[in-house]
This record gives sequence, C-alpha cells and structure tokens, in this order.
Amino acid sequence: MVAEKKWSDAKEFYSKGIAVLVDKSEDKWDKPADMEAEMKQRKALEEQLYTNRALCNLELKNYRSTILDCAAAIRINPSNVKAHYRSASALLALDKVLEALDVASRGAKIDPDNTPLKNLLERIRTRAKAKEEQDRRRQAELRRKQQEKAALEAALKARKLSVRGSKHPPNLEDAVIHLSPDPASPTSTLEFPVMLLYPMHNQSDFIKAWSEKDTINQHLDYILPLPWDTKNEYQPDTVECYMDTISGGLVKIGKKLTLLEALSNGKTEIVDGLVRIYVVPTSMAAQWIEEVKRKMGR
Repeated sequence: MVAEKKWSDAKEFYSKGIAVLVDKSEDKWDKPADMEAEMKQRKALEEQLYTNRALCNLELKNYRSTILDCAAAIRINPSNVKAHYRSASALLALDKVLEALDVASRGAKIDPDNTPLKNLLERIRTRAKAKEEQDRRRQAELRRKQQEKAALEAALKARKLSVRGSKHPPNLEDAVIHLSPDPASPTSTLEFPVMLLYPMHNQSDFIKAWSEKDTINQHLDYILPLPWDTKNEYQPDTVECYMDTISGGLVKIGKKLTLLEALSNGKTEIVDGLVRIYVVPTSMAAQWIEEVKRKMGR
C-alpha cells in the first residue's frame, strides 16, 4: 500500500509538471532571450516527465496509460530507450505480443547492448511461441469440432432421423448425441442420451449413451425391476413402451426393436438431443393413454 501510494503521488507530481509545460497561454511565461534553446529544454523536460509518469503507470498496472505516456515521450525523442522498454512491458502485460515485440525490437536497435531490453525481448518471444502453440491447438480443436459436427449431421441424415430443438432445452451437461468410437466418422455407431420416463409414478431413469444398435429390452433387462416399485409392476415382460410422435401423439414401440429402428420409423423425433421413452405397466397403459389424450384435448 505504501509503495502504491508512492507511485500514485509521483504520478500526480509528473502530471502537474506536464500540465504546466503543455499550457500554451502566451502570458504564462516571460519571453526568454534564446527561444530556441528554451523550447529545446522544455521538450527535454516534457519527455522526461512522460517517461517518468509511464514508469508510475506501469508500477500501478495502468498499462494503457503507460503506453500513451511512452508514445508521447517517443514522439519527442524517437531514441528514448526507456520509453520503448516501458511501452513493450505494458503491451506484454496486456498480452499484445506482436505489438510488444515490435516496440521492444525498435528499442533494441537503438541500444543493442541494453540488458533489461534483451531480457524483455526474450520473455516476449517466449510468450509469442506459447501463443502460437495455443492458437495452433485452438485451430486444430475448431477443425475437429467442425468435422465431428459434419459427420454427426451426415450420420443423422443417412439414418433419416428427425431432430429438432425447443425453446427450453434441458441441461444435459456433456450428454449429447455422438458417434463412437470415432466422432469424426459418419460410419461410427450413434449413441443417444435417453430418458426412460415412468409417468404413472412420476419417476425416471437417465441413460447417458444408448447405442443405436441396442434394443429396448437390453436396457429394460438391467434397469428393471425398479427399487421404488414395491408392487413389482415394472418387469420387462409386463410393461409397454411409447414415444412421442412428430404430430404430437404417441406411438407404441416394440421392445425387441433397436433404438435406431424405433427412431427411424418416420413417426418419432428427437427433441433437444434427448430421446424420451415412456415405460408403462401393461395393466395401466389404457388408463395412461386416455389421460394423455384428455390433457391434449383429443
């Protein structure tokens, strides 16, 4: 805090000095005998004040102000190495690596043996290499995602699956429709997030990756019986399965069907990247269907 106050006080002092020097009021100063020498001296002082204030701003992490002060000093004296050093330091702090490299390189041409400047150049070049590697990885990741997206779209189209979004999609986190084992190959196997809904008991199960080749029964066999099903109403051979249709109704799906067969019948659709399958005890199916129709006004 003490150091920060010192730099703040110094910055204020230099700012007042600059304000006095740049004041162009004609009656502010007595006419000097040698105007040319006077102007030269004032410019040298102005350069020093900008350079010193740049240091204060640099220490206070006012990096943009540092750059502006250094630019003002360099306009007065293009050979001001300190201004080049401080400007490059501020640019590096802002991660403007190319600009920092340009300013530091120009400073190094003025004073090739300046050790702090050489060290700064080395840090800038190291950061530049790191950024290049980051950019390379970012571009590679972007290309990979684009390839995977194109492959997924091609796979869905080839299988004639209906997919759409809604205004309020659920948060599935990292559970998404994807191709496995190679997400970039449309010939890989599609896997879907699937929600098994038990509407008669307001319960559900979530399966993060259900292969298109798996049958409904394959999953029912390991999920059923259910821990909350005290009456043993949910058994693989005593339940029926339904899916929503594109037209807004319901369609019964055979438990021996693969998920792909259930989805590619031209009637069902995938909404928000999630497959929904309603599992209802056979003894309650008629009652549930009537309730659904009544709610839909049919």
